[in-house]
Amino acid sequence: MPTDITLELSPDRVADSLSLQKAIAAKLGIDFADAEKFVITRKSIDARRGRVMINVGIRLFEPNEPLSEDKPAFNYQNVSQADPVIVVGAGPAGLFAALRLLEQGYKPIVIERGKMVSDRKRDIASLNREHRLNPDSNYAFGEGGAGTFSDGKLYTRSKKRGDHKRILHALCNHGASPEILYEAHPHIGTNKLPGIIVNIRNNIINHGGEFLFNTKVTELLTSNGMVSGVKLNDGQTVLAKAVILGTGHSARDIYNMLLRQGIKIEAKSFAMGVRVEHPQSLIDTIQYHGISRNEFLPAASYALVHQVQGRGVYSFCMCPGGFIVPAATDINEVVVNGMSPSLRNSKWANSGIVVEIRLEDLSHYSKYGELAGLEFQHQLEMLAHTHGEYGVQAPAQRLLDFVDGRYSTTLPPCSYHPGLNSSEMSEWLPDHIRTRLREGFVAFGSKMRGFLTNEAVILGVESRTSSPVRIPRNPETLQHVTLQGLFPAGEGAGYAGGIVSSALDGDRCAEAAAKYLAG
Repeated sequence: MPTDITLELSPDRVADSLSLQKAIAAKLGIDFADAEKFVITRKSIDARRGRVMINVGIRLFEPNEPLSEDKPAFNYQNVSQADPVIVVGAGPAGLFAALRLLEQGYKPIVIERGKMVSDRKRDIASLNREHRLNPDSNYAFGEGGAGTFSDGKLYTRSKKRGDHKRILHALCNHGASPEILYEAHPHIGTNKLPGIIVNIRNNIINHGGEFLFNTKVTELLTSNGMVSGVKLNDGQTVLAKAVILGTGHSARDIYNMLLRQGIKIEAKSFAMGVRVEHPQSLIDTIQYHGISRNEFLPAASYALVHQVQGRGVYSFCMCPGGFIVPAATDINEVVVNGMSPSLRNSKWANSGIVVEIRLEDLSHYSKYGELAGLEFQHQLEMLAHTHGEYGVQAPAQRLLDFVDGRYSTTLPPCSYHPGLNSSEMSEWLPDHIRTRLREGFVAFGSKMRGFLTNEAVILGVESRTSSPVRIPRNPETLQHVTLQGLFPAGEGAGYAGGIVSSALDGDRCAEAAAKYLAG
């Protein structure tokens, strides 16, 4: 019978299998040879108390016991002749909904406004080099959704959403490293995610599913209070008795379409702010207490939160060893986001620092009704564009200058490829964001000595943390509250935040759709 233990070891010992085996034997008081068959079940860094150690969970098997792991079974069926289910959006929610539909015996027809990954890469390269934005193929839209060209962080704070291990195993089956199964904060990396997304697509197609790229849904077809299909931008229709809507938080046209058709949506709270970038070496020094980072330690990260005037100010999507990228979906906007390669080996560390936005903050936008938050978001993104230059250049300011209210006459080197334009951001950020950000940065400087520095730079605007709109659904059936057969899913529907939670929500919606169709 397997034995589970936890060890606290130096990073170099964890990296060496023989050293790890010796530690297991010493912990259990057994012979070295009897500690040979083991698997790592979890791993996390403990940098408290002025030293850096690794907490590693081990499952040890008896010498005559087979080495086994708890792996979920995935029974993908050939669904080429099965009843169809329309999946709108090829992000995590849509792709994992499609995979689950294969298991449930239904044919997913995935409709994606953007391009497949290979073509999307070229549009993103053009955006970075030539500042040319394709509104339907960029960092937000296209195969894999916004998560494809991101850090690929795979953790979720909520364990109530479902079996997140199932999602991680599915990713491993499609090419992700097995390390994501036990790392405390697993990630894949923007250089590896595209290949995994392609493998998922090929798996879906090989089992009879379909993909329609460069295709927009312009209308939901309905009959007697039930969904019956969708109308496309070329005028054609696709018929199905169930539609899973997983279009992501940036598909503003979908919210307008639902509102135009009288399908209920509602405003919700969200968060906006800036993205801050430090030298990675500085974050390493702070988090590792001055200990030099070596090959056995990853680029250090952080998670910060502080309450200011009754609102949360917090770090979001922290990317160690990463880059800041242009994430706008319209030529008149500037939006910034972060990503990291799998090795997290750039010389910069960046994170969104955002402020909670509540509905009472949107009184000036009340005429937009359910879309008040969406309009507020859009207006701030256009202001960022106005205060940048040359299309997607970002307005920026040294961090300490922002806190002290000084214009930055120079800006430090930055990973943001399109370039920066010095801007006194306090002049155009709304007061309820500006004042809270300033106080939050001061508090973060107290928690992480050295964080508050002019070596760091802030860029505007970090606005796509989550959707300002929710598409309400029945918590039991996951169907829209008034339209049967419509299953809002993922970040764009207001029920997830990140790759894993979106994938889980898509998975759940596929199960719910199958149950609905089975009667």
